Amino acid sequence: MIKDLTKGAPLKLILLFSVPLLIGNIFQQLYNLADIIIVGRTLGINALAAVGAVAPLFFLIMFTVAGMTNGFAVITGQKFGAGDENSVRRSVAVSTILSTILTILFSLICVLLMKQILFLMNVPKEIFSDAYWYIQICVMGLIVANFYNLLASVLRALGDSKTPLYFLIFASILNVFLALLFILEFHMGVPGSAIALVVSQIFSVLLCILYVKKRFPILHLQKSDFLFKKENRKKDFDFIMEHVRVGFPMTLQFSVLGISVLIIQCVCNSFGSNVIAAMTAALRIEQLATMPMLSFGVAVSVFVAQNFGAKNVSRIRYGVIRTSTINLLLSIAMAFIMRYWGSNIIGLFIGGEKTEVIKIAHDYLWISTIFYFFLGQIFIFRNALQGMGRTLIPLTSSFAELMIRSFAAVYLAVQFGYYGMFYAGPIAWLTAAIILSVGYFINIKKLIFKYKKI
Repeated sequence: MIKDLTKGAPLKLILLFSVPLLIGNIFQQLYNLADIIIVGRTLGINALAAVGAVAPLFFLIMFTVAGMTNGFAVITGQKFGAGDENSVRRSVAVSTILSTILTILFSLICVLLMKQILFLMNVPKEIFSDAYWYIQICVMGLIVANFYNLLASVLRALGDSKTPLYFLIFASILNVFLALLFILEFHMGVPGSAIALVVSQIFSVLLCILYVKKRFPILHLQKSDFLFKKENRKKDFDFIMEHVRVGFPMTLQFSVLGISVLIIQCVCNSFGSNVIAAMTAALRIEQLATMPMLSFGVAVSVFVAQNFGAKNVSRIRYGVIRTSTINLLLSIAMAFIMRYWGSNIIGLFIGGEKTEVIKIAHDYLWISTIFYFFLGQIFIFRNALQGMGRTLIPLTSSFAELMIRSFAAVYLAVQFGYYGMFYAGPIAWLTAAIILSVGYFINIKKLIFKYKKI
């Protein structure tokens, strides 16, 4: 259902919009959690380590696609907020063309260079084969992930956060059944988990397309939406560049974040299967714990984009401050839960008898939870800036995060072992939060001055 976020109580709208996003993000994580539970429980620690060793590479690839589609959808949201339905359809057409071409090129490069990439990542020999086939299958199915992310981003840009949720729930449940089928019945091992992931994503895309075709007339694209006429060459080029100016920096930004996580994984891989398995479980659980904060961030991005298009600056400021406060409270609550019940949750994933792995994972959570406040503010201010089309500051913060996370991971790991590596992410969060919050307040003051009569 299309929702205009430029009218009504801002906080209520953001809260209602966030709930389906939260549920959807949780089910999105079930794709990954299913891998851990099924692979860890049925195939053992080495199989779990194989999935974990390439998890950051998988996230880098997915971050790249998500950054691109989310960036393009910012323009879609702005056009919708401005009440320009023709430009909304035109934006979706341009986004489809650009994202499809770039995803195919990116997939080909990854497939051809995958062995070299895994060698550079220090993936241990005993898990190399499983890790290689798992990530290769995921990359081959990347075009499917692109279409789902694009459709979901466009629907969210129009204020509909529920429709993508329904298909994610279906795909997540299907993924679990297929993974069990391929691993336990067909004995396909770790690659079977990757195949289950891709197949379930295909179904989510098909269902999403059918639903959009039936219920969203505004997204019924015509042949003319894809055509570029000579007489409108400059106007069409400017429209494409409008997407490029927002989409490409967000793609780069998400890629930089993925690279920083990848570097930490390379360091982690040097400590052996137990540390890899522990970090795999801990990071997956942490992603689940921070989903509420992330969901508010995505909701803020859509809210800001629509209101930026409508030039409602006062609503932007009000909505951002309120959600920032909510994320502060959420960060405290999630940190408490992770610190005191993290070990029990980890034990559910890998088995309570793996005491050494559980201890390593819990030690990581004990350190990282102290910094959840900064992570929660990153989600709010980064998405607010992106919703306004201000991509330079988020990109700058991402590069700063990359440098600090990488330096800290390598230097502290040398000095203190894998415990030192645990501090790399939290220190990077602190740095990025400072840059983004300062950047947001500077930009919002400029907008208030520009539209002071609104």
